[in-house]
Amino acid sequence: MTTNTLVTLHGVRVLRIDPEGPPLDGEQAALDLIGDAMGQDAELVAVPVERVADEFFRLRSGVAGAVMQKFVNYRQRLVIVGDVSRHVSESTALRDFVHETNQGGHVWFLADHDALDARLRPTG
Repeated sequence: MTTNTLVTLHGVRVLRIDPEGPPLDGEQAALDLIGDAMGQDAELVAVPVERVADEFFRLRSGVAGAVMQKFVNYRQRLVIVGDVSRHVSESTALRDFVHETNQGGHVWFLADHDALDARLRPTG
């Protein structure tokens, strides 16, 4: 049984996904997380990298695109939390993808929960 945790960071309701549990490996897994988030009125889902299937990081597989599209369609933000350097070192395309998504507002790849806290902190 997994235990997800709902926290509020700078006014944003964040569902922190437990490191133990089924992998984020496609559309159905994304919909399950989105359903959990919507059931708790969360705006952002923080998934530990341990829960993300390796196929997600192989862009040719289409898993990342399918997962991200579900989150965008349901107006949920997704954050992959943890060290993705191993995956990024194996693919220039993935490195560019991570950089580009981190520039937007829907999907981020962040090193840890402190980085998420900092990212959500209002400026000024």
